[in-house]
Amino acid sequence: MEENLIKAVVEAIHLAVTNLPKDVVNAIKEAYEREESKIAKFNLENILKSIEISKSEKIPICQDTGTITFFVEAGIKNPYLGKIREILVEATRRATREIPLRPNAVDILTNKNSGDNTGRFVPILHWELVDGDRIRIAVLPKGGGSENCSALAMLNPSEGFEGVKRFVVERVRECGGKPCPPIILGIGIGGSADLALKLAKKALFRPLGIRHKNEIIARLEREILDEVNSLGIGPMGMGGNTTALDVKIEYAHRHPASLPVGLIIQCWAHRKVFIEIDEKGKAKVWQ
Repeated sequence: MEENLIKAVVEAIHLAVTNLPKDVVNAIKEAYEREESKIAKFNLENILKSIEISKSEKIPICQDTGTITFFVEAGIKNPYLGKIREILVEATRRATREIPLRPNAVDILTNKNSGDNTGRFVPILHWELVDGDRIRIAVLPKGGGSENCSALAMLNPSEGFEGVKRFVVERVRECGGKPCPPIILGIGIGGSADLALKLAKKALFRPLGIRHKNEIIARLEREILDEVNSLGIGPMGMGGNTTALDVKIEYAHRHPASLPVGLIIQCWAHRKVFIEIDEKGKAKVWQ
């Protein structure tokens, strides 16, 4: 196993759980400036203070450091490809001990916590093989509270985008303050049931404030964002104009008889970080 790569992944996880990316922080600041409700502004102000404390003290921004999830875009010519899974698992163990992370991997048969955030199919790895000699890894520590509000709808194709909007808005309304708003919505449309949810989670890596390059999808993102924010749930579920910071959609072709819609809800602590490993085993970490 490559010690330098393990250390780079531990560094990436540490950065993710202690330092929110600028796009997320800026979105929260902009929401604070727009808010009219005193309670909402108070909640957003405290969120911003929490972000600063976490960054300066280098401590996790939330007690729930999430389920560690990796999206691996693996260049088939990279000589370290065969070792990546082992490296990511060992880095998760070390990060749990050294940062530390809260142990969040529980055996469903025994209810025993592994104590190191690893276990059967955990950490979660999503693989995509691509041409080239680079391995790019997106890291998403996903909190349980917001994940509990994830949902899948198998819509009739005749329902179209109006059906997508109804499903998403109603699910957000149903969850209320449970996912710690202001939230970010990842939505996957098309494909199969499992692919729709995977696309929804993958969509969360797009920077906040940047619309999809397809104008039809971009318009749908804006429409859903407006409708969700009109619900008045607000920061921490206590009312206000800002229920969601942004909506991110990804899509795939679908079966003629199906319109799968996957919804992944992310809390305001939208932790994400990226790693790139070149053919010589040199790693770069950034947000």
